[in-house]
Amino acid sequence: MIKLHEIAAGVRAGNVRALAKAITLIESRNLDHSLAATTLLDELLPATGNSIRIGISGVPGAGKSTFIEAFGMHLVRLGHKVAVLAVDPSSQLSGGSILGDKTRMEELARETGAFIRPSPAGNTLGGVARKTRETMLICEAAGYDVIIVETVGVGQSEITVASMVDFFLLLQIPNAGDELQGIKRGVMEIADAIVVNKAEGDNRARAELARQQYANALHMLKPKSRNWQVPALLCSALHNEGVTEVLATIEDFRSCMQDSGEFEAKRKLQASDWMWTLLMDDLKEMFLRDRQVEGLLPQVQAAVANGVTTPSAAARRLLEAFKRN
Repeated sequence: MIKLHEIAAGVRAGNVRALAKAITLIESRNLDHSLAATTLLDELLPATGNSIRIGISGVPGAGKSTFIEAFGMHLVRLGHKVAVLAVDPSSQLSGGSILGDKTRMEELARETGAFIRPSPAGNTLGGVARKTRETMLICEAAGYDVIIVETVGVGQSEITVASMVDFFLLLQIPNAGDELQGIKRGVMEIADAIVVNKAEGDNRARAELARQQYANALHMLKPKSRNWQVPALLCSALHNEGVTEVLATIEDFRSCMQDSGEFEAKRKLQASDWMWTLLMDDLKEMFLRDRQVEGLLPQVQAAVANGVTTPSAAARRLLEAFKRN
């Protein structure tokens, strides 16, 4: 039997084992566990919301793990408690994940003020774990005041992570003047800061050129907020340079957003949007598991594929079958 009150008390006390148990419960696909997880979240909800939630994405090779470790170590030394939720690629066959984040961030993993949790991405959109939002809440209840969500940096996952964090940081690298060709407009539009990493040695001049190009490009885009001008910064995570400036930028952002009321408004909108996302996901699963629909679906799908019926007529037929139950 799951002792929810004990787990909740352990989480609130900052017990790492209780925290790991709570997250495992959140991530479970077992229906009983799902109901228990909902109860646990309801109990912990009053203790949540007291962190800054940071999403970090970047092109392959941008040095995300090195940056997160350097940034995390800086935060821990300042007395912060840092939770890193790193979304891993999952095996489509086993559903397992490559739990390599603790080996990629060895120094940070040894810190008592840090918690690193690789989450299997499963089949969710863009490789972002469906339960990442609930995991953030659990970590907040455990006293972690900085939550970092690392994306796989592929397509839609960046948009999804941006929709669940307060601040979205896009990590880039100098690339011999080709930076602007590699910019995805959609990602630029959701970024709250762009950081050009690996600005060291022979790369320094190219990194400064890249930073200037990003700054120019940002001025041509419509700002997300009239209260914030997205900056382009330089950083060398390997040499621990520029990390202080990144933190100062995030603190400035938080202060500006809180003073304008945007911070709280954004969180409320995110919570509402997430409710609808979960509702639509659950309705789809309920629909596909329905006996009538299950029996009819292959036949209707074949009819659509062969041009015997239209997709709209097929959809109505499936919905009629579902409503009859």
